[in-house]
Amino acid sequence: MVNLYVAGHKYLHAKQLKQLMDDKDQNLLCVESEGKIKLATGGDINLKPDYKSEKVRAIFHIVGPMQLGQKAFTKTYGTKYAYYAGAMANGISSAKMLVELGKNGFMGSLGTGGMNLKSVEKCIDEIQGKLQNGAYLINLLSSPSMPDREMETVELFLRKKIQAMEASAFIEMSKALVYYRVSGLKQAENGKVEIQNHIIAKISREEVAAKFMSPPPSGLVNILLSENKITRKQAELAKYISMADDITVEADSGGHTDNRPLVSLFPAISALNNQMQEKFNYETKIRLGAGGGIGTPTSAIAAFQMGAAYVVTGSVNQSCIEAGTSDRVKKVLAYVQMQDVVMAPCADMFELGAKVQVIKKGTMFPMNAQKLYQYYNEYKSLSDIPESQKASIEKRLFHDTLENIWKQTESYFMDLDPKQVIRANKNEKYKMALVFRWYLGQSSKWAVKGHEDRIMDMQIWCGQSMGAFNNLVKGTKYEIPENRRVADIANIIMYGAAYLVNVQNAILQGVDMDEDKEYPI
Repeated sequence: MVNLYVAGHKYLHAKQLKQLMDDKDQNLLCVESEGKIKLATGGDINLKPDYKSEKVRAIFHIVGPMQLGQKAFTKTYGTKYAYYAGAMANGISSAKMLVELGKNGFMGSLGTGGMNLKSVEKCIDEIQGKLQNGAYLINLLSSPSMPDREMETVELFLRKKIQAMEASAFIEMSKALVYYRVSGLKQAENGKVEIQNHIIAKISREEVAAKFMSPPPSGLVNILLSENKITRKQAELAKYISMADDITVEADSGGHTDNRPLVSLFPAISALNNQMQEKFNYETKIRLGAGGGIGTPTSAIAAFQMGAAYVVTGSVNQSCIEAGTSDRVKKVLAYVQMQDVVMAPCADMFELGAKVQVIKKGTMFPMNAQKLYQYYNEYKSLSDIPESQKASIEKRLFHDTLENIWKQTESYFMDLDPKQVIRANKNEKYKMALVFRWYLGQSSKWAVKGHEDRIMDMQIWCGQSMGAFNNLVKGTKYEIPENRRVADIANIIMYGAAYLVNVQNAILQGVDMDEDKEYPI
């Protein structure tokens, strides 16, 4: 074993690491001095000691935030960091947010859920106009009851040359999703399949992950071919690719979630990915990212150490100044604690009993939504609801008669999807569901718009990561929502995660870092 000695070095306090992490060529030394092992940098290293030198116990490269995750991810999407901000519906993940992230080497996903196509197109134009060299994603939210709307959205993506999307809430592969994926296939001169339209799929269950890990369903591919939406060559190439390039393993998150812990879910999906790779032998193995609960440097580095190619944040971005929600919501979010969230019935899958994670502090929405779901299960139609109960929800929840609410709902769907109105007029229970979904759907919009007369009805999607982030920044300038920029939040998480890697590396070499465990914000 060769002993090394160093002279002229400088000892470091752990908090000084922050200033060094952008230097990829910087080495850190673990030096034995006065019976302790200390962190140092610089100096001249020699094989022989002299009266000025001290023994070097270990040398390692300092880890910077751009070294976390997989380079293949950053190369595919053109980012500096293996990090993106996931979509939050109703434009909460706004065009402004995506531009800010893209200009700083990160990436965001536009929250198109609940937005009409004209608004989505306007946002895309803004993003493409201001972010010509930056990375971005556009979200496609599954709409199984409105396949035509889903197809129109994908056709817009293709017209606008969107080459990367985030697919959310899919249970089955849809015709529109397959169209987006397969229509971008080409065969290179060397025979390899070139994928132009990239998909990052958000999943929380193994059976859904398996579908995104499989090639596009042949039945849907054949339908697209018969409709001349894809070429015969593209249909053939579809056999050799997976539906998704990347899969975000989404654990306990805000909004739609199965509340599964990342430490259990990620290894399960990783094992499945290995099995699917062995089965299909893809040229490029699907990458796995981690989302849900990522709100601090510690949670991010935990995800990277489990093997995540990238990390995804959500709830924490809602409180930043670029988020497309009201100032009132941002102030509420900035002081949320981990225990202030609860599960409540959701609008888009109301009849199935699906739930979303929301804030319970300062709003009656969770209780009101649960009451409506109870009525839906208990009664066959709106007319079956006893008059006293009907009057109560009309006054407290709807601020109008249920008949008038149905007229508004009917008008909305006549423009968006007339098939829903036809179905409701034939099925009284489905009609009741659409009326109740009016409240659940509007409640999130009241939050986004900050309607003062609807404070107690606001539906604010949020996971426990928001409380964790608030605890992290307490006592700093970022405690105040007016100081929270989405790129700053990303930097806090990624630089903090890199800092913790360096601290852990030093601890493994015997350096005493007990007093420096917290990341210096």
